[in-house]
Amino acid sequence: QVQLVESGGGLVQAGGSLRLSCAASGIIFSINTMGWFRQAPGKQRELVASITSSFTTNYADSVKGRFTISRDNAKNTVYLHMNSLKAEDTAAYYCNMVVTRAPWGQGTQVTVSS
Repeated sequence: QVQLVESGGGLVQAGGSLRLSCAASGIIFSINTMGWFRQAPGKQRELVASITSSFTTNYADSVKGRFTISRDNAKNTVYLHMNSLKAEDTAAYYCNMVVTRAPWGQGTQVTVSS
């Protein structure tokens, strides 16, 4: 069965950095485009970054230049490096396959204080 386990969230001051990790199991990780999504209170879940099997990356305009997505296929893990964090980045962050979604993991909470 597919399992996605996110970690690395926390409370950080504006301008700070965090690195999120997501360990995947039960999928052929290396062939899948993986993405990081976030959901703020009262808002829809949105895709903020994705990385293809060939390591091509894409970012939402709101995080471009501040966030970097990467993957380690040997560890079945996808990362999100977040720099210059803003209060509006506060959300629960989730990883998932972009094309065919697996059941969502528990997510990891990122709270940015201004």
